[in-house]
Amino acid sequence: MPSADWSAPTAPGPLDAEVVLPGSKSLTNRYLVLAAIANDVSRLRLPLRSRDTLLMARALRTLGATVDDVDDDWLVTPGRLVGGATVDCGLSGNVMRFVPPLAGLADGDVGFDGDPPARRRPMEPVLGALRALGVTVADQGRGGLPFTVRGRGSVRGGPVTLDASASSQFVSGLLLSAARFEHGVTVHHEGPAVPSLPHIEMTVETLRDAGVLVDDGDLHTWRVEPGEVNALDVQVEPDLSNAAQFLAAALVTGGRVHVPDWPQYTTQGGDFIREVLDMMGADVVLDRAGLTVSGGDGISGVDIDLRGSSELTPVVAALCALADTPSVIRGVAHIRGHETDRLAALRDELTALGGDVGETEDGLRINPRPLHGGTFHTYADHRMVMAAAVLALVVPGVVVEDARTVEKTMPDFTFLWGQMLAERAVADA
Repeated sequence: MPSADWSAPTAPGPLDAEVVLPGSKSLTNRYLVLAAIANDVSRLRLPLRSRDTLLMARALRTLGATVDDVDDDWLVTPGRLVGGATVDCGLSGNVMRFVPPLAGLADGDVGFDGDPPARRRPMEPVLGALRALGVTVADQGRGGLPFTVRGRGSVRGGPVTLDASASSQFVSGLLLSAARFEHGVTVHHEGPAVPSLPHIEMTVETLRDAGVLVDDGDLHTWRVEPGEVNALDVQVEPDLSNAAQFLAAALVTGGRVHVPDWPQYTTQGGDFIREVLDMMGADVVLDRAGLTVSGGDGISGVDIDLRGSSELTPVVAALCALADTPSVIRGVAHIRGHETDRLAALRDELTALGGDVGETEDGLRINPRPLHGGTFHTYADHRMVMAAAVLALVVPGVVVEDARTVEKTMPDFTFLWGQMLAERAVADA
């Protein structure tokens, strides 16, 4: 991984490559939290090891669980939850929203803080919900980091209503620890539409994998019964959101990229990339061997709602900037509160390379124009690095600022990207 700026490579021609993906960040972090409150030792097979998941593992160790490296796996041994330390959230929304409910079960105070940009990420719905469920939280009225959860060894639980329109993680964080609450929890969302609903479906499924009783039959309401959390022995699926840029490379270059072990069924929102690429002109084939995407004669613009898979927005925006016709991306107003304001960042960086991009109330409007090289700023946002890499395939001279920020979810990204391009070079030799 480069130490600072990265001159993203241009493709030598149509690609013909296979890319093996690391494990899913979203699944790894959910399994870690459940394993920390399970009734026995859990084994997570082929978990993702990235900054976000390492921060989660460290947070759980801080609270009293043991997370051991065993070859490529993690063994998680639950322990008595304790306070007396501060959890480093980094820039991880999972850590800052999944761990505070767990900290309510600890004996003692647990502090939370993170990188300076993390202090701007919304947290008030989680903190307000915890207070309603009987947890004392000290945040001096900030509604965000830093704050302290004053754990007392138990959480009353019960019904709570919140507005989760800024992040589905507000709901998932409460559900993951709820089986250990005295009365479980009933979470009801009240407000504008919840984004990224597949992530809540993922949370529900992982809870059921651990034997937790969950009722999600009523609209905008999720009920977790109090009870045991069974130990897990699971293999973590490949991270489908982190596949987007590799598969997009097939469309951009008119080539072919194959990702093995793509699940036939998944709750990962990143699976929506198959439909996106099909709409934009790619040939998309899912079979028992995995997923294969082949490019054709250009890239078609789209009018698309990414509310359920908003993490795809930066890569899709890059594709739209390279398309033959205008595009509109909808349903992603909430990503203004992600690692950075992603809509403003994409508007500014694509425009700086010659694009015509405007913000709408809930997304972007992109009119393709010839692009040129230049510095692509990343704002400490891993997905901005991935978007820039897609552009650079056919736009020479793109320099990606602070490419190390991609370590948040994919530490080997630039190596895998170079390896994908090298397969074409070897084939041509």
